[in-house]
Amino acid sequence: MAFKGKVALITGGGSGMGQTAARKLAEQGAQVAVFDVNEEGMAKTAEGFANVRPYRVDISNTDEVHAAVKQVEADLGPIDRVANAAAIMPFGKLLEQDPKVQLKLMDINYGGLVNIATAALPGMVARGSGDFISFSSMSGIIPGLLMGGYCATKGAVQMYTEILYHENMHSGVRFCVVCPPPVATPLWKQAEDTVVPRLVESGETLQPEEVIDDIEACLEKGEFMSLPGKQTRTGYRMRRFLPGFVWKHAHKAEGF
Repeated sequence: MAFKGKVALITGGGSGMGQTAARKLAEQGAQVAVFDVNEEGMAKTAEGFANVRPYRVDISNTDEVHAAVKQVEADLGPIDRVANAAAIMPFGKLLEQDPKVQLKLMDINYGGLVNIATAALPGMVARGSGDFISFSSMSGIIPGLLMGGYCATKGAVQMYTEILYHENMHSGVRFCVVCPPPVATPLWKQAEDTVVPRLVESGETLQPEEVIDDIEACLEKGEFMSLPGKQTRTGYRMRRFLPGFVWKHAHKAEGF
């Protein structure tokens, strides 16, 4: 594992990728703080680990996040790694999906990143060390029909993290933005409960551990972007060089 520090902070730590990341770090002996509004989920994350500490935090609330980060530092010490995995994932046509849902998507998926970055990163930059991991998605690279609200948030996450990296690339902090295809987590269940594009159904689905392993490998190699899975790099190249084909394929798959 690429993590060499003592204290890690994981948002969205009550389920899915956040839960997996938190438990893997705890197994390595790190002190792990987890943020979520899902208290039952955080209790499961901490089960069997005295070194996992849950904090009920609404990641979209700026003041709450900043106060909670200060509390973590008071309780556990300086933060050596942040992994922002908090997200929601309802799908739907943009003109049919409730605009309040679309704005909530942005508040949590993108606003949460802004909140945790501005709360935790200044200290890491000042100390000249640490890891900052953002969970984006292939949906932030390849736009998809029926998932516009989610795609917009993940595109914002990717762009924000890339600029954050370049503004602090000589700080000693390692940055990674991970862009996986669908992952078998409760987050994906949110999509299934709304509508799943046929194009997405035909692609690969990863296990959380596969994504975590790729992140650690990217950090070790000093690579900014993690593209886990067999199909992701192909999709990345196609979006970049053949955008018209990508859209044609999407329309054919969905039938409109």
